[in-house]
Amino acid sequence: MIRSALLLAMLAAVPFAHAAPDLVTVSERSGFTATGRYDEVIKLCSAFQQAYPKQVKCFQFGTTPEGRPMMALAVTRTGAFTAEAARKKNLPVTLIQGGIHAGEIDGKDAGFLALREMLENRIAQGALDKQVLIFVPVFNVDGHERFAKWNRPNQRGPVEMGWRTTAQNFNLNRDYVKADAPEMQAMLNLVNAWDPLTYVDLHVTDGAMFQHDVSIQVEPVYSGDPEFRKAGLALRSNVIQDITKEGSSPQSYYMSFKETDDPQSGFVDSVSDPRFSTGYFQLRNRMAMLVETHSWKDYPTRVRITHNSIVSVLNQVAAHGKEWQQAAAAADARALRLAGQPVALTYKTTDKTTMVDFNGYAYTRTMSDVSGMLMTHYDESKPQVWHVPLRDEVVEDLRVKAPGAGYVVPAAFAQMVAAKLTQHGIGFRKLDKAVANAPVETFRADKATFSSNSFESHQRLTVQGTWKQEPRALAKGALFVPIAQPKARLVMAMLEPQAPDSLLAWGAFNNAFERKEYMEEYVAEDVAREQMAKDPALAAEFRRKVETDAAFAKNPHARLEFFARRHASWDERLNLYPVMRTDSAL
Repeated sequence: MIRSALLLAMLAAVPFAHAAPDLVTVSERSGFTATGRYDEVIKLCSAFQQAYPKQVKCFQFGTTPEGRPMMALAVTRTGAFTAEAARKKNLPVTLIQGGIHAGEIDGKDAGFLALREMLENRIAQGALDKQVLIFVPVFNVDGHERFAKWNRPNQRGPVEMGWRTTAQNFNLNRDYVKADAPEMQAMLNLVNAWDPLTYVDLHVTDGAMFQHDVSIQVEPVYSGDPEFRKAGLALRSNVIQDITKEGSSPQSYYMSFKETDDPQSGFVDSVSDPRFSTGYFQLRNRMAMLVETHSWKDYPTRVRITHNSIVSVLNQVAAHGKEWQQAAAAADARALRLAGQPVALTYKTTDKTTMVDFNGYAYTRTMSDVSGMLMTHYDESKPQVWHVPLRDEVVEDLRVKAPGAGYVVPAAFAQMVAAKLTQHGIGFRKLDKAVANAPVETFRADKATFSSNSFESHQRLTVQGTWKQEPRALAKGALFVPIAQPKARLVMAMLEPQAPDSLLAWGAFNNAFERKEYMEEYVAEDVAREQMAKDPALAAEFRRKVETDAAFAKNPHARLEFFARRHASWDERLNLYPVMRTDSAL
């Protein structure tokens, strides 16, 4: 008895080395009223690998500006724990990320729960035999640790949560193309390595009070390669069908009113610009899904819905991944042949409407003595069906013909542009010798408008103008970016000057549209008289413009600039976009 008691005491004092790791989250223990801090993610990542070493690999794919590790889990029953192994086995890869907006943290807790249940063979049986899951529990890690109550005052739970933006105040879901944030650069490295067929971005929406609990949006459905849209639509339809069977009431459009705070204005479906996840991945001929649970549903409900959405995606990829891989490969092949074809850079929603029944609540709209505007007040005790307009006819808007061969970036800008292209895995090469008279098209802006305020740390620029044939000299070290590559649509989104998230639009070339050299007014007066004396036709043109253009006539600076533009000192590069197009490979 003494020996037995002593042995039991010793065993109690020494932890059992092979005890099963604890895979239950802080959230689950709290009844899904709370969420854990980021140290829990680090612990769980390691614990899952320890518990399931043949199915899970925990790895770090980046480091945040505040020095925190960005963790991910590769989960599969195929043994393909590297991107190279997944390619060799021709396995579809599904990348699911939580916490891009770290206050919207449903995806972290739902993902860990779904992962544990799958590994226990309780759900999605067989799904991990046919794909590799890359799970990023928290994308915006530094924002996650800006932890407090009421960081999202219009969201019901958890008790405390993270912050929308990063420590550098970047909104990561505005950063996919410009990729300023170190976190986004790390994510793009992960995407370039694993090439996920499906990218799932887990959010919580803002907005009004209504009964519907989630929206499921997928691209390509309206945009990207037209043939590949069939795969995107199938994914969207199947997931909506799956989670409806689980008790959700999903919609396929973002449930935000056309006019803020006015339910009767209805809803507008649209295509996001490439700064967003669902505007970006179709440019790579891959699928992206945006899951937006409704902020006014409580946290247990939202975690359940997100969990069900994750399970559905994995089941759908398991069932259809091979055919969708083939569809993506076919879209890649078509992208190689985009040269000379019209390509949509933007999309718009028409005014065509369909009246739909939408499950909301009774509400009143009264004038507020606080804001001085109409205030909407919802009564959740009174469910009500709203009969409202839905605008969901999306058509191509700005279309631009792809260059015959590609784009050319002068040597002066080559380093900056090459770094951005590399971040996205876009192919290019440097010219090893100068070209004296390269056959290129140039874009000169007839009008360049700088934004009046900063957006995501940039002063954005919009331009109006056209491409024209204009041979230019190219120095050694210029870049040639071929259009014949799988990411051709992304190339155009980045390098066409009028694309909404092009490098130009984000201000990368603002210097080219700023006048740097000037002629003093007293000099310009003499130059004007000299020019008119030498060229009577020019003098007559000036007089006609003064007589017919009242704004010009009243603007002394414009009148002098009329002559300055015709002087040898005028900068011919002003408003010349420093990227060219060519129909000939250089």
